[in-house]
Amino acid sequence: MPIKIPNQLPATATLLQENIFVMTETRAVTQDIRPLQILLLNLMPTKVDTETQLARVLGNTPLQIELTLIAPAGHVSKNTSQAHMLAFYKSFSDVRDRNFDGLVITGAPVELMDFEEVDYWPELCEIMEWSKRHVHSTLHICWGAQAGLYYHYGIPKRALDRKLFGVFRHTVEEPNFILFRGFDDSFWVPHSRNTTVAREDIEAVPALKILASSPEAGVYAVKTEAGKQVFLMGHAEYDRDTLLKEYQRDVSAGVDIQLPQNYFPGDDPAKRPRMNWRSCAHLLYANWLNYCVYQTVPYDIQEIRQGVRT
Repeated sequence: MPIKIPNQLPATATLLQENIFVMTETRAVTQDIRPLQILLLNLMPTKVDTETQLARVLGNTPLQIELTLIAPAGHVSKNTSQAHMLAFYKSFSDVRDRNFDGLVITGAPVELMDFEEVDYWPELCEIMEWSKRHVHSTLHICWGAQAGLYYHYGIPKRALDRKLFGVFRHTVEEPNFILFRGFDDSFWVPHSRNTTVAREDIEAVPALKILASSPEAGVYAVKTEAGKQVFLMGHAEYDRDTLLKEYQRDVSAGVDIQLPQNYFPGDDPAKRPRMNWRSCAHLLYANWLNYCVYQTVPYDIQEIRQGVRT
């Protein structure tokens, strides 16, 4: 089944070339089924890239999905045209009275700032509080995961001695939980961050369960008991060249950046980066949509606000 996205969204052409089943709004209105309503809060500066990456993994399931895009109302994007934002993005005020089957909160390049220093932090807190009653399951990514753990559970982020940058092997710690159903014992995920969340801080919160981790990258996946909230510290949705673009950007800007680990064959940046995380990305997002959202969400979406899952 397809992912339903706005007419003319730039991601459409890319996804069609990759044989991802995309359905525009015009065609979807002729089908008599209820698609999953997924809200994407996009905090990344390269919004078109992020839209495409997440639409790709969300669209690789048998479920029909209707994707709604929002961005912080008080923050002006410097890397995405205003025309694109006006055409495809809503504000939180536009959707606050709706319910959603799922919410995805992306990462953001603000990790070295205190949470309270981020200009859209008050709005993000409002959205995360709202999600408790208006969203069936929320998936937090990278800085979005750190922000969620801090807001909901008071868990602080910690600065790393040096940037965690590269693709790292992870181990499934809770193989029986549905988020990692079908996974091998180990899998690879890209990371690019300067901060982390300590295992001992997570383990001190009874409501949280660690699902997967890496000796180098630390805790990767955390959940609440019923999957109401899922926190992912890395970027399984990244394209093959996402870390390459980041590396080239920093080199051009004169930033002291190390080569991304386990990424270039022979650590040679002139060679095409290896991609060994695509299958886990598709399976991870399919499992979240199927088991944490579709299998347990009420058919009547208005019933979501009648109770709070934890």
